[in-house]
Amino acid sequence: MLALIERGYDLFSWPGIVLFMAVESGLPAAPIPSEFIMPFAGWFLIEAEGLGPAWLLLAGALGGLGTLLGSLFVYGICAWKGRPFLERYGRYFFITQRDLAKADELFEKYGDQIVFFCRVVPLARTLVSIPAGVVRMPLLRFSLLTFAGSFLWSLGLASAGYALAENYEDLRTWMRPADIPILLALVIAVLLYIYSHVRRRRLRRGEIV
Repeated sequence: MLALIERGYDLFSWPGIVLFMAVESGLPAAPIPSEFIMPFAGWFLIEAEGLGPAWLLLAGALGGLGTLLGSLFVYGICAWKGRPFLERYGRYFFITQRDLAKADELFEKYGDQIVFFCRVVPLARTLVSIPAGVVRMPLLRFSLLTFAGSFLWSLGLASAGYALAENYEDLRTWMRPADIPILLALVIAVLLYIYSHVRRRRLRRGEIV
């Protein structure tokens, strides 16, 4: 993976940041995390080239742009097909019309905060485009908040890579423990969501859980 990123920066230089970050956010299962992309850019494209820290702002902006492009791809698909799909087949995934209505209400009240803060949270940052698209959050707001949060995330990672220089890989080692509680929280939330729906169905049928 690191060899791929290095090769990409060799070929595309700065636009490579946009390319890699677009892939990371547009294909959530892509094995190219921003925790490698941006610190490597901070070292390989800035520190190793003898450029000053002011160039980190450009790296952050390009990282934000790449994330925005990939996120718009996911948002577009979910806004186009996500809602009709869930309205028709959502019951097979424990998603009801009531859940969709709650999601609409949640994003109406707190959508700005959800999108912005999820962009600076590992794992969640690549997934938040899905519900935002499904509820069809206003595109301009989604774009501005996605870029703003992703700019800060990219700038922070690039700055860390710049400071650590060739030891930039240590950053991922330090950040990896944070992935575990976030992943556990997501798994627990999904399990609780499924349990509540199964329990509600059984209660409607007069069964005791």
